[in-house]
Amino acid sequence: MLTALLAALAIQTAPAIPDQPGLTETLRARDAALFQVMFDECEPAALAELVTGDLEFYHDKGGAMLGREAFVEDYRKSCEAKKAPDSYRSRRVLVPETFRVQAIPGFGAVAEGEHLFYERQGEGPQSLVGRARFGVLWKLEADGRGRMARTFSLEHAAANECALTSPSPLRSEGHTAELQSRGYSVCRRRLGTKKEANSVSPRRRPVD
Repeated sequence: MLTALLAALAIQTAPAIPDQPGLTETLRARDAALFQVMFDECEPAALAELVTGDLEFYHDKGGAMLGREAFVEDYRKSCEAKKAPDSYRSRRVLVPETFRVQAIPGFGAVAEGEHLFYERQGEGPQSLVGRARFGVLWKLEADGRGRMARTFSLEHAAANECALTSPSPLRSEGHTAELQSRGYSVCRRRLGTKKEANSVSPRRRPVD
């Protein structure tokens, strides 16, 4: 009987996973919120609210980072470094066509896709510098909010010149026009050295 009671309790406390297409839209919003904090703001407390305490983050260039405390502290240090007037600042752009979501019953969902990275020094022009794939396990917690629990950030590579006109999904004319309208340079330069290629995505920036 105890086993049956525990099973019933687990069912009652399991988070209700939204149906599609609501689930995809929910995680698209969480994805946007995460990267806004990471790239456009310097708010350690806000980042802490977006990840679980037992976060595991795996990066194909930087290795593993375990735990919310270490993750947020590294972010705080990065924010301080970006205060220098001539520091490099990055911007991430999701490739919309690649974003996919799969529910994990009783837990949350996995979101995966591709994104592009732009970089500028100080107040200089932005240039396309890199691309990568990501996979994020979002945990739906008791307060109803999805938090990043596990992340795989993979296939980092320097972007080619005019990369947004390369084969699908980056060849979308509509996507290219959207980026240009937002002030991005889509045909700027090609990174030629290993050092430059590795600089595309800082070691501890989540999901980049």
